[in-house]
Amino acid sequence: MKLQLAFNITDALNKLWGKLEGWLDAIILKLPNFILAILVFVIFYFIAKGVKKIVNKILLSRIKEKSIQQIIQQIIFAIILLIGFFVALGIMDLDKVLTSVLAGAGVAGLAIGLALQGTLSNTVSGFILSFLPKVSIGDWIESDGTVGAVTEINLRNITIKRPDNNYTIIPNSSFVDNPFTNYSITKRSRIMVACGVGYESDLEAVEKLTVKILGEAFPQQNNEEVEFFYTEFGDSSINFLVRFWADLNNGKEKFMHQHKAIKVIKKHFDDAEINIPFPIRTLDFGKNKLEVVKDN
Repeated sequence: MKLQLAFNITDALNKLWGKLEGWLDAIILKLPNFILAILVFVIFYFIAKGVKKIVNKILLSRIKEKSIQQIIQQIIFAIILLIGFFVALGIMDLDKVLTSVLAGAGVAGLAIGLALQGTLSNTVSGFILSFLPKVSIGDWIESDGTVGAVTEINLRNITIKRPDNNYTIIPNSSFVDNPFTNYSITKRSRIMVACGVGYESDLEAVEKLTVKILGEAFPQQNNEEVEFFYTEFGDSSINFLVRFWADLNNGKEKFMHQHKAIKVIKKHFDDAEINIPFPIRTLDFGKNKLEVVKDN
């Protein structure tokens, strides 16, 4: 019994030693490939760092949001390192391992993509917004009824500071899919002011005066001009609309220009004795009702 046990142990040790010798021979044979694989991976590492710096210089001129700059750099860095890893596995003849890794990555990517479908949609839209020259930090925009200044653009949403000092956060996918207006793209915009004059007024004189005073208050450039249109016969006035060009980058400037134009029009109309009527309501109580009032 002892002899058989000793034989089994010796046999197991011989087999183990044979395995170790085989592994040692395999390691020695694969050592050049292993060293080459490490060298290739290190080269890819430095390539990734170099590309990251180049991408950073490009992004600085295209994207103002630092958080998106950093994320894009990290993604590019990780992709290059991953390519280097797969190349290193191929050099070491680990084709089966490489196939398993790729298969596992595909299944995992599919599962993650299905689970994070909404998040990925916002992320892709964030990349689109990052490279769109039509939207930048500080721009005054209007989107789906929300008006304000863009304060942040990240990979999930865009943040707008409204005139009432509150913030509205819009998911990137919703913002990209819907139309929006960026008032900061054009330096000058057309301002419109409506008013009315009395029926006794000289309409030609009113038009010439309005065009003159607004042209002086808001100098027009190039082919710009002050435009004047009578629009309707109102209940107590003949109404008109006047349009002129002015520097405009945000909603506050629009109100400031309208404020100034109204003051200018009112002052000069008063000086020229041009009447700006206001509705007057005459109440007729009737004879019987007046008598009742007198009795009380």
